[in-house]
Amino acid sequence: MTASPPVTITSAGCLRGAQFCIPALPGTVAFGAVFGTVAAQKGLTFAETLMFNSFVFAGASQFVAMEVYTAPMTWGVIFAMVGVVAAVNMRMLLIGASLRPWLGQVPSSRTYPALFFLTDINWLIALREYDKGERDWGIFLGSGLFMWCIWSLSVVPGYFFGSLVSDPKAWGLDVVMPAFFIALLIPLWKGKRQTISWAIAGGVAVLTWYELGGYWGILTGAISGALAGAFLDD
Repeated sequence: MTASPPVTITSAGCLRGAQFCIPALPGTVAFGAVFGTVAAQKGLTFAETLMFNSFVFAGASQFVAMEVYTAPMTWGVIFAMVGVVAAVNMRMLLIGASLRPWLGQVPSSRTYPALFFLTDINWLIALREYDKGERDWGIFLGSGLFMWCIWSLSVVPGYFFGSLVSDPKAWGLDVVMPAFFIALLIPLWKGKRQTISWAIAGGVAVLTWYELGGYWGILTGAISGALAGAFLDD
């Protein structure tokens, strides 16, 4: 029985991971800039926007939180933000688990801090390279660090541009998040199970939106889609 290659981390691996992210650079910059615009529209200060964007580093969840956010904050708004953000980030449970064969061999003192930089993009890159036999987990870390740096900087022009935009919808900025999720689905589609479970999740979410309004559709859609995916078999 052939032993699997040892897991390592090198600066060359980190650099290659960053290079793999270059094709996603335009979309990431645009996405981050739009968040800066949204934050400015919601009345956040520049310092608050930078801290929120860099320390949360959750992409779509940040947009959802800003949609719910109102000033002054109330306990109802806080619970709503926690609920919808948790629903959007529920996918991270499975995404993180899928990296276990690789990062499970790395000391926990390195693994858990590195998971802060986990995104949909560097997760896809890491799995692709792992399936090719790559065992330098610098691929994962380098791509995550690169995306974090770009994401943190891209919010700056968006924030100052946002002060000049009275109606983001007039510029089509309200379609950025739906477009991001649609693009994200394409590399994840693998067959009938995804098609049916996604259709169920979308249908339940739309029905909930019509009946209850607000953002409950995110939570009901996520739960129904997860249950459908768990019980359906190809």
